[in-house]
Amino acid sequence: MLLEIFLILGAIIIYFLLSKKKEETLPFKEGWWGKGQKPDTEEDTTIRPFKVEATEEELSDLFRRLDQARFTEPLEDSCFHYGINLAYLRKVVSYWKNEFNWKKQVEVLNKYPHFKTKIQGIDIHFVHIKPPRLPEGQSAKPLLMVHGWPGSFYEFYKIIPLLTDPASHGLSSEHVFEVICPSIPGYGFSEAPHKKGFDSVSAASVFYELMLRLGFHEFYAQGGDWGWLICTNLAQIAPNHLKGLHLNLASVTNMGFTHLLSILLGRYLPGLFGFQEEDVRRMFPFLKKGLYRILAESGYAHIQATRPDTVGCGLNDSPVGLAAYILEKFSVWTNPEFCNLVDGGLERKFNLDDLLTNIMIYWVSGCIISSMRFYKENMQKGIGTQKHEKLTVQVPTGIASFPNEVMHTPQAWAQKKYTNIVSFHFMPRGGHFAALEEPELLAEDILQFVGKVEKEQLWTKKRK
Repeated sequence: MLLEIFLILGAIIIYFLLSKKKEETLPFKEGWWGKGQKPDTEEDTTIRPFKVEATEEELSDLFRRLDQARFTEPLEDSCFHYGINLAYLRKVVSYWKNEFNWKKQVEVLNKYPHFKTKIQGIDIHFVHIKPPRLPEGQSAKPLLMVHGWPGSFYEFYKIIPLLTDPASHGLSSEHVFEVICPSIPGYGFSEAPHKKGFDSVSAASVFYELMLRLGFHEFYAQGGDWGWLICTNLAQIAPNHLKGLHLNLASVTNMGFTHLLSILLGRYLPGLFGFQEEDVRRMFPFLKKGLYRILAESGYAHIQATRPDTVGCGLNDSPVGLAAYILEKFSVWTNPEFCNLVDGGLERKFNLDDLLTNIMIYWVSGCIISSMRFYKENMQKGIGTQKHEKLTVQVPTGIASFPNEVMHTPQAWAQKKYTNIVSFHFMPRGGHFAALEEPELLAEDILQFVGKVEKEQLWTKKRK
């Protein structure tokens, strides 16, 4: 009888341990996102060179639409409080027509090698940049960098040389990277999914397959905005292949009682909840800096998470409307105070050539609707309900917390999700589009994070 009890208890313990281990990994999502039924033949895994092109027909159509744009007068003293200032939008459109050179920007886009490959039925576009030189005895570390909305792979163009050739830019050459920047399916030059259900886990699975196809079985991943979630899911799917995860946004979707209590009392008892002085400065008063700002900045997300195709039709048909919709985000997500400026502060941190190049990627590819659908696919089942939201991330994680990010996440909150945070830094300046706005700061943080992981071989420790 005693032996039977021990056997039963042993079986229960083994079942519990195996079940727990299984829950720690997110299943790879095998899908078929191409048109029609999945063919019986094996998928073509060829990696094909690709170039961005500018055609006269494309430009003629664009200029015709810009010339026929209808503008509304802005309210007096409205600045960016009602959205983009329409007087400033006129100036942007004038620059677009008379000074912006798309053909020249296409040459800029093509300065890095572009490729496409078919994965799960759709063409995946990516930029793949190898280091121009390597210190003797050193190998490049593969780094997957994933953009978000309303950005594109072009966001990384200023940071790429800092990571692939750091010594030439005054940075430490101890770690040199081989950078892979894909376009999320439905964004830029990646084919849009033809079926419902393509979410962040789907994207993570596709990018995991991409990295394996390129021959990378151990690599780093970095992202913000949707790139944050896609790379987080990738860390949950393939923790033994991801050496480290670096984020410039780390949102927490599962809010427990402790989180709510810290919102109520954290301003007065920060130490009790693990808050640092900078956390308190960025978070409180929470109604103003947290709740009200999220409400003010999330209207677009509600539209895109419910009826993306409806509003998308207008944006896909009007380049001026598309520019207005995207430029507003680059203003207020970079600094909330920019809404008090007539020009939205856009040219304080960016230049019009870069901003219009990003817009042109959306325009020439006609991807605005499919990019907006990504919100519906990820949010239609509700926030906090998905399996990946309930799982932790055990991969070594580095977080660069920029002060003007739409929502601040303190380390005390983040570490409940990311259980192996080895680097958390309050960045001195910058907002949501960190790679484009503050490439040097972000590159330095990535380099120091990877340095810690490599020095202590943290990716090997997580497997034990």
